Amino acid sequence: MSARLQVLQLNPKDNVAIAFAALDAGVRLKDFPSIVTLDPVPAAHKVALRDIGKGEPVLRYGQIIGFATQDILAGQHVHVQNLAIGEFSRDYAFGADRHEVVPAEDVRTFMGIRRADGRVATRNYIGVVSTVNCSATVTKQVVQHFSAPGALDAWPNVDGVVPITHSFGCCIDHHGAGLEQLRRTLQGYVHHPNFAAVVIIGLGCEANQIAPLLKGQSVRTGAELVPLVMQELGGTRLTVEAGVKAVLDMLPRANAVQREPLPIEHLTLALQCGGSDGYSGITANPALGVAVDLLVAHGGTAILSETPEIYGAEHLLTRRAVSREVGEKIVERIHWWERYAEREHGSIDNNPTPGNKAGGLTTILEKSLGAVAKSGSTPLTDVLMYAEPVKTKGLVFMDAPGYDPMGATGQIASGANLVLFTTGRGSCFGAKPAPSLKIATNTPMYQRLHEDMDINAGEIMDGEISVAAMGREIFEAVIALASGKPSHSEALGLGGEEFVPWMVGAQM
Repeated sequence: MSARLQVLQLNPKDNVAIAFAALDAGVRLKDFPSIVTLDPVPAAHKVALRDIGKGEPVLRYGQIIGFATQDILAGQHVHVQNLAIGEFSRDYAFGADRHEVVPAEDVRTFMGIRRADGRVATRNYIGVVSTVNCSATVTKQVVQHFSAPGALDAWPNVDGVVPITHSFGCCIDHHGAGLEQLRRTLQGYVHHPNFAAVVIIGLGCEANQIAPLLKGQSVRTGAELVPLVMQELGGTRLTVEAGVKAVLDMLPRANAVQREPLPIEHLTLALQCGGSDGYSGITANPALGVAVDLLVAHGGTAILSETPEIYGAEHLLTRRAVSREVGEKIVERIHWWERYAEREHGSIDNNPTPGNKAGGLTTILEKSLGAVAKSGSTPLTDVLMYAEPVKTKGLVFMDAPGYDPMGATGQIASGANLVLFTTGRGSCFGAKPAPSLKIATNTPMYQRLHEDMDINAGEIMDGEISVAAMGREIFEAVIALASGKPSHSEALGLGGEEFVPWMVGAQM
């Protein structure tokens, strides 16, 4: 790209282009000299490259992002005032674009932590997990004991003590999908390799009882998994004391670890984008897609998620599915969300958010096409339900809402030991126990929020680096992050409040 360009047409089929910087009305476009802007066009927003009739599809990336709600003249600003979502058919062509992954010739490793049972960690935390909101305060008070300056100095190999609290766990069908999903999510955290040990704290009378929560867990209660029940221990104060003692007993063993070179195949990335803008699908997301392709070539795994944010772009994934069965799972999830939105008298197009729209995104179709770019070009090997454990290598998809903390929670429960998070508006996010790397889509935001951002993919728009080169930079940053280099979100202490499980079913 060249910073000298005023607008960027992403595909020859496109009837809109993206503004590199804000354009005033009356500006003649150098690369489209027959077009003069008729309105002011903010940076990252769209300008019409030709007349578009009412009802005609508007194309970006060579794909439909919506339909004109009125006649649009060449040079006009194209946004919410004249563009909206509409019905159209997608060619799912299951597996048509699938290609074989060519294994990387070089053998890359990272400095990871191998647990006794063979699981591999990128961080070394102790977790304190509440079964229900009623035990959340006690859980946090246990963790607060270890948050004071110097509290963990005697255990330098322990990255911290993390609270995992939530607002659910009771007044829900004891045998329903909601409780099953909550338990699956908590089980994924209890068994997560980034936790050397876990204390679980329950009230005692909740629907989400500890015994069924731990059923089937390979880690048995004992030195690395200690359950505490407030009603049995004598209440708040005594449970806090018991929790603190349990963590103190765990610390020496948790500290007795050493990082060692391990194959990249042990890395599983959670792919997230939040606070997206019109540059997301041009810079950070496709660059992250390059990094994903490199990771998969080395045997690693990436989890794409947030089903409402692939809506209208799901056909790009079905075409990469390793089988029709895998592709059909994506389509089934899309139909479920259509029914869900209708039942709740909502619209999937309620996403993009106001911030997304201010940043240039107009419809969920446009947002989804940019979001899917995070997944690169690698084949889709599986489709998971929320927080379902990953069973295959390569690219997998996990069903989840479009709310970033909720999606990331499910991905970490599924086994992600790193989070790669792209943002255009500026998201301040962490997700312990998995470290989060944040990638800015544009330079002005990166400079404004430099304390929160790890990588500036805005250099692509500035003409300083190619998408491929930025992707390789992200890949190297992933290896460094997995090897223990702190991310900016870790340095700021983020990640202790972002456990947000997706609750389904009626509260009663």
